[in-house]
Amino acid sequence: MTTTLFDTAPDFDQPVAVLKHCHDRIRKQLKTMDMLASPAVLAATPDEVRQAAAAVLRYFEKAAPQHHEDEEHDLLPMLADTARGEDAALLARLTPEVLDEHHQMEQLWQRLQPQLAAIAAGQSSTLDGTDAAAFGELYLRHMDKEESHIAPMAKRLFSPSQMQRLGNAMRSRRGIALPEES
Repeated sequence: MTTTLFDTAPDFDQPVAVLKHCHDRIRKQLKTMDMLASPAVLAATPDEVRQAAAAVLRYFEKAAPQHHEDEEHDLLPMLADTARGEDAALLARLTPEVLDEHHQMEQLWQRLQPQLAAIAAGQSSTLDGTDAAAFGELYLRHMDKEESHIAPMAKRLFSPSQMQRLGNAMRSRRGIALPEES
């Protein structure tokens, strides 16, 4: 049995698995944010607090927006082109909700970002627990919706070429070279 020492991400040849991996990373960042907004933060050193805030900032300023773009610009439109019948009806109901939740997350992030930046810079040690909780709860409900409905639909409906197209779009968005044809 081989044990890995770090969490490896799936390859973009499995784009739905990459999206799920992103959700797992979001959950870790939300836990860190919860700790920064809780009395538990008092047990950490100032350096640990700054590093934790900086890690949350890095993730939600770069990776999370890319993840939302993956969904908004590629995954959901590809599903809309593919889904039929009950799948199409479900997608028509869920897509506006998903897009609205992305917008709500962005609004909450605009309140959290300066607080986390101040903590990362050592200028503050306070993160608004109400904002952090609202952000976390919204994200958790959102990810559950995607993992329960959107991702399984994509796995079931997408052909191998559609999966490849989705994975390549995700690679491109991150500046990762496309695999060479063999």
